[in-house]
This record gives sequence, C-alpha cells and structure tokens, in this order.
Amino acid sequence: MRNYFVVFFFLLTSVSLFSQKHPIDYFLPPCEYNPNIPTPESVLGFQVGEWHTSHDQLIMYYRELAKSSPRIVLKEYARTYENRPLYHLFITSEKNQARLEGIRKEHLKLSQPDQSAAVDISKMPTIVYQGFTIHGNEPSGANAALLVAYHLAAGQCEEVQDILDHVVILFDPVFNPDGFHRFSTWANSHKSKNMSADSNDREYNEPFPRGRTNHYWFDLNRDWLLLQHPESRGRVARFQEWKPNILTDHHEMGTNETFFFMPGVQTRIHPLTPKKNQELTAKIGTFHVKALDQIGSLYYTEEDYDDYYYGKGSTYPDANGSVGILFEQASSRGHLRATSNGLMSFPFTIRNQATTAMSTLRAAVAMREELLDYQREFYQTAIQEARKDSRKGFVFSESKDKSRLTNFVNLLQKHDIQINTLQQDISVNGKRFKKENSFYVPLVQPQYRLIKSVFDPIFKFDDSLFYDVSAFTLPMAYNIDYQAVTNKSNISKIRHKAISPLAKPEGKVVGGRSEYAYLFEWDDYYTPNAVYELLDKNLIVKVATKPLTMPTAEGKKQFNYGAIQIPVGNNQRKNANEIFSIIQHIAKKNGLTIYGVNTGFSPSGIDLGSGDFKHLKKPEVLLLVGEGVRSYDAGEVWHLLDQRYDMPITKMDVSRFRRADLSRYNCIVMVDGNYDAIAPQ
Repeated sequence: MRNYFVVFFFLLTSVSLFSQKHPIDYFLPPCEYNPNIPTPESVLGFQVGEWHTSHDQLIMYYRELAKSSPRIVLKEYARTYENRPLYHLFITSEKNQARLEGIRKEHLKLSQPDQSAAVDISKMPTIVYQGFTIHGNEPSGANAALLVAYHLAAGQCEEVQDILDHVVILFDPVFNPDGFHRFSTWANSHKSKNMSADSNDREYNEPFPRGRTNHYWFDLNRDWLLLQHPESRGRVARFQEWKPNILTDHHEMGTNETFFFMPGVQTRIHPLTPKKNQELTAKIGTFHVKALDQIGSLYYTEEDYDDYYYGKGSTYPDANGSVGILFEQASSRGHLRATSNGLMSFPFTIRNQATTAMSTLRAAVAMREELLDYQREFYQTAIQEARKDSRKGFVFSESKDKSRLTNFVNLLQKHDIQINTLQQDISVNGKRFKKENSFYVPLVQPQYRLIKSVFDPIFKFDDSLFYDVSAFTLPMAYNIDYQAVTNKSNISKIRHKAISPLAKPEGKVVGGRSEYAYLFEWDDYYTPNAVYELLDKNLIVKVATKPLTMPTAEGKKQFNYGAIQIPVGNNQRKNANEIFSIIQHIAKKNGLTIYGVNTGFSPSGIDLGSGDFKHLKKPEVLLLVGEGVRSYDAGEVWHLLDQRYDMPITKMDVSRFRRADLSRYNCIVMVDGNYDAIAPQ
C-alpha cells in the first residue's frame, strides 16, 4: 500500500510541477529588457504556455508590440477565408528600418545575374524569413513566436543588437490562423485545473476535421507551389519580393519523438538542389546543436524527413536560392502529455522552438556573407546551366479552356517566372502551337531550376522512399499541352519580352440578343458555375448528349457533347430581355463565349428540339463529412463547389445520415473514407 501511495504522490507532484507558470528566462537566453516594451504576459493576462494562445490574442499582442517598439513594422499580407489577418513583422534595427526598401532592392540584385557581380555584400544584412505553425494543431511554434518577437523587440543585450544590425527578419507568426484558432479553442476548452497527461483524455483527441488544416481542410504545407489559397499566395508574394537567405518552418511531430532539424535524409534531396545548399543547412545545424545541448534537449537530424517536394515551406526556398530549414518538435497536442521520454509539457515544446528560432538568427549573423554569396552564386550558375541546356524553353497551349490557361500562366508568374508570347504559330514534335493561345517559358532566366522542377517529369530516383509528394509536373496537373523547344528556328518566332499577369478572359455573347436560344460549350473551367447560376435563376437549361452544328454570327459552329442550351421561349418564366441580361452577366462573370442562335435547325447533328438535349436539374448537394471521412478530400469538394462554382452545399455529419430526411437532395457526395456509421444495422 505504501508503494502505491509513493507512486501516486510522485505523479501528483510531477503534474503539479509541469503545470507551473514558467518565467520568461525559461524560454529565452539571458538578456536585459526595455521595461517600456510590453511582455506577452502583460498583454495576454497569462504567461506563454499556460494556455494555448488564440489567433486574436496573438494579433492583439503583435499590434501592441509594433506600437511600442521602433524595431518592428507590422504589415498585413493576406486574409484567410475566415477573414483573419496574416501579418509579417519586419524586425531589424532602427537604422535598417529607415532604409528598409533600399535594403530590399539591393538584396534583390543578388538574384539578377546581370547585376549581382557588382553588389557589395560586405555590409549587406542577411534576410531571414521565420515562419511558425502551418499546421494549426502544431501550436508550439506560434506560441514560441510571441517570446522570440518580444526578445527581439525589447532585448538590450549585445547579441540581440548584433542580430538586429545584421539581419532583416520577415517574421510570420502563424502561417495558418484558421486552423490554429480552431485547435486552440479545442485545447483550452478541455483543459483541466488538475491536468491529465493521459493520451485518452478528450483534450488530446480532436474531432473531425481537427486543427491541422485551413478553413477548407487543405494542408497549406503542400500549397507553396500550387498557391490555391490566400494564405499561400500572400506569403509567396512576400517571399519573392524579398528572396530571403534562410526560411524556417516550425512544425510538430509524434508525441514520442524528440526534436528534429534539417538536414534531412540525404538520399531524398531533389536533384536540382545544389550540394552547397545542404552543406549550408548542416552548418546552420551546428548552431542548433549548441543551443539544444545548452538546455539539455534531445534531438536528431538526417533522419525521417526528406527535402524533395518544392511545394513545402522548408523546400520551396531551396529552389529559390535560399536555405529552407524544417523544425519538428514532439507534440504535447495539449497542455501535458505522458510520453516514452517522460512527461512533456506545452511550455517545454515552446522552449525548444524558441531556442532554435534564436540559434537560426545566430547562424544568419555568423554566416552572413557566406549565405549572401551562395544566393548570388545560385542564380549565376542557374544561367550558366541554362545556356548549356540543349533545350531553349517550354512552349505550352490550351485552345478551349481559356480560364485554365490563364490560371496556369498567372501561377508561374507568381513564382517570378518570365513568360513570353509567340509572334507566329510554331510546330514542335509534330504538335502545332497557335500564337493566340500559346505561351513560351525561356530557360535562360534566373528561375531556371524552379522551371525545370515543374516542367520536367522525373522517372528515376536515388531513393524510392518519400515522405509524401514525389511528382509535381504542373502542366500535367493543369492538363496543359507542352513541349520542350530545341529548334533554333522556332526561337525567332517568339516575342522576347516578358508579359504582365493575364486578366481574366473576357466573356461575350456572339450574335447579341436572341429570340430563340443560346448555346455554349462545356469547355471552360468555370462552366459549372455558369450552369448552376442559370438553374438557380429558374431558367430551363439543357445539355447535348450528341454533337451538333449551328449557324451563328461567326459562321457555322460545331458544338460537342456536353454543350449547353438555354431556350428563350418554350415555357421559360422570363422574357427575352430578362434572359439576355442574365446571359450577358454570366458570360462576363465566367469569361465564356455564348452564342445567340435564331433557329433550332442543325445542318448536321441533333436539332435544338431533339430529345437528345436533356433537361438539367439544379443540384441540391449533400456532402458527407465527419469521423471516418478523409477531411482532405471532403475539403477539396467543399472548396471547389463553394469557392470556384458558387454552389451552396450541405455538409452533413455521417452520424446524422440515417435519421435525416434526404428527400431534398439529388446529389450525395461521398469521398474516400469509412462509412460504417451509415450502414444498416
């Protein structure tokens, strides 16, 4: 009985110790602080680590910090789907703040081989992008960011001043505000006064969809290349504005692990990443080793994680002359967890993240010229390799779907890739590329390596194991026809001037107002948006199940399977003028070409009154979600219908399905998952 009591008392004592509030020097290196700069605790009302800070609390603190410290400038760079602001804190010395734009412009010359040789880097600051918590339920990074920002804003010690003098920090305190806020609400609402470290506790078991993802349940750490979400578009725009020398990405991993920092597994590095990049990564790692040794934290490196897919936060920089660093902290997932390495508290996880954030900045100071020179060399050698490449560039085209083509062009440009147009049609490997719907990406440009990575499929790998993504050939993802150009005679047919971002395709109504019917093809990406809006306005809409040819104002036009017809008469509830107004609006909104026709007779193929034109019903969509359903897939459907097609859907939890009235739905979407909950008993 005595032994049981001793064990019980030890557990109570351990939990009590781990639940205590920690002083700020538990997290940060010794330093004197400016008393006029507010601490996180003075603004939040609790010490970092006592509770999971919510996103609005983070923003409240950073606004106060920016008001009180001349070392910080706060700039919003995007808004999430839930209208939460994403901020960068520009942190550097007051002297650097006064010439921040000049520093940026001079720094960018390092990425321009025609200018970089003349750049004096002897006094140039390094640019470090520090980012935290792209997965919302990996909160230690964003909570550590509060402390690091305070340390840099208020610290009066020599090390802090040295960092501020020699580094400009683009400080991104939370990559994923929506997921972070969702998780913090869950963790805090299930926290007990007497904390439980038991992994079975509800605090550590989030419900669907959990906090990892953004509002639409997308993994933002796979979106650095694809840029489908406002968070990603905003941060990559800022990245390309500055082209930092180091980017750090603070994550969490399994509870029973310790702490990981890059370099990763050396057999799983993208072949376009220069060897020097990994050497610099390893050298930066020595600063993490020293810092973690000093606080007694266990860690490992060159295991588990790869450095391959350029669409992640820690690898995208590697294709852009920067050094990406991944940190992975064993997760407490709440406030206190029992692990194979003992009890792990939330404050402990925060301390490791803060420690390595500071060791990164020490490395940026000590390796300043080496990092700047590497960036210059990266882009100079890119041009040299491009000139040796037997290919001159890539030509691509899409003749029917202008929206998809426009989106692809604009995506490439967001990555600082130069794109040209054609002066004449060209033929490459038997494929004809027409000048009006084709574009050309020259290889001799600074982004040579990134271009190769997204256009060249790779079929052989040194190591067949991957953390996840191993293929990301973007024109294939967009279903865009493309070819490498090697024939010099084709080069003369290209306009050698980079184009500006493309505007959304202009829609039009060919033939103007019709008294009979309107037709358009099902070719454009936004056609479903148009069809849904027509149905939602209670118009009769039909779809062709066979091809047809119709006379139009532009001559005979062939319409394929899937062509859409909107008859003007035939029991429509709106008159011809009202219908024409709707057609004009839909054509303009979606960039569609819609044809007004004045006869139902087709010279070939089905007539407009044929039974092979089938009536369409307005979709009433039910999407099943909840435990067992793959949230990524469900989120993709939700995002597609809601954001792209302006189509309302009902998201029903699988637990309600068997007792719900389903009579109003004519479309039920079930993505990958386990649906035992709806199976009959």
